[in-house]
Amino acid sequence: MTRVLTQLELLRELEPVAEANVNRHLSMAKTWHPHDYVPWDEGRNFAAMGGVDWEPEQSKLDEVAKAAMITNLLTEDNLPSYHREIAEAFTRDGAWGTWVGRWTAEENRHGIVMRDYLVVTRGVDPVELENARIEHMTNGFGSPNETGMLHSVAYVTFQELATRVSHRNTGLACNDSIADKMLQRIAADENLHMIFYRNICEAALDVAPVQTLDAITEVLENFQMPGAGMPNFRRNGVLMAKHGIYDLRQHLDDVVMPVLRKWRIFERDFGSAGAQTLDRLGTFLEELERQAVKFEEMRDRSLAREAAKLERAGAVS
Repeated sequence: MTRVLTQLELLRELEPVAEANVNRHLSMAKTWHPHDYVPWDEGRNFAAMGGVDWEPEQSKLDEVAKAAMITNLLTEDNLPSYHREIAEAFTRDGAWGTWVGRWTAEENRHGIVMRDYLVVTRGVDPVELENARIEHMTNGFGSPNETGMLHSVAYVTFQELATRVSHRNTGLACNDSIADKMLQRIAADENLHMIFYRNICEAALDVAPVQTLDAITEVLENFQMPGAGMPNFRRNGVLMAKHGIYDLRQHLDDVVMPVLRKWRIFERDFGSAGAQTLDRLGTFLEELERQAVKFEEMRDRSLAREAAKLERAGAVS
C-alpha cells in the first residue's frame, strides 16, 4: 500500500520543482505598471471636491460588461484572504515563500488597475462598488475544499485559468479598446500563474499520485469561483454565463479538460488504490457535459425569446 505523505513531506519533495518554476516565472513575467492602462484624461472630480457625482448615463458599459467588471474586480479585491490561504498551504520558507510574495505582488496590480479604470471612466457607481468591496472583504474567502497543499494547488490551477478566461472575455464585452488591452494584460498574468500551479500539481502526481488524484477530483466536484460569496454574485454570474463571459461550456472545454489532458490524468496508472477515484472523476466529467448541454439549450431559447421580443417592440414603434 502506498504511504500517504504528510504536508511537510510533500513540500520538501516538491520544493525543487517550486524553485525551478519560480525561476521560470521570473524569466517570463513582464513588468508592467497599472497607471499605463488608465485613460486619466477622462477623469474629473466628484461632488466632494466640487465636481459631479456618478450617474448611470455617464457609463459607456452595458449591463453585461458592468456585471463582469464588478465581479472580476471584487474577486481580485479579496487578495488578503487568498494570500493567507496560500501562505498557510505553502509556508513562507524557501522557494515557496518567494512564490507567495511574488504572486501576491503581481495579483495586487489587477485590482489597482481595474478600479482606477472604472473610477476614472465612471464605468460603474463608485459608492456601490466600495460598499461591495467592504462587504466582500469583510466576509473573506475560505477554500471550499479540504485544507492542505494538494487541494490548494489543484484549486488554484483551475481557478487561475478560469479567471484568465473571464478577464479576456470581459475585455471583449466592454467594447472599449482600453479596457480590452488592460484585461488582456491581466489575463496574461493569470496564465503565467496558472502554469506555475499546474506544473506543481503535475509533479505532485508523480510524487504522490493517488493523494493528488483524490485532491483534484474533490476540487472539481466542489469547484466554485472565489467570488461566490460577493454581493449580487448570482445575478451577475447568470448575466456573465448567458452572454458568454464564463459559462459551464467554457469551464469544461477551456479550463477543466485542457488541464486534465496536460496532466495525462486518464493515461496514468493509479493502481487499484486510485481506480475508484478515477472512475468517479470520469463520471463527474460526463455529468458536467450533460449540464453544459442543458445550459446551452436553455440559454439559446432564452436569447431567442429576447430577440423576438425586441423585434416585436421594433415593429410596433
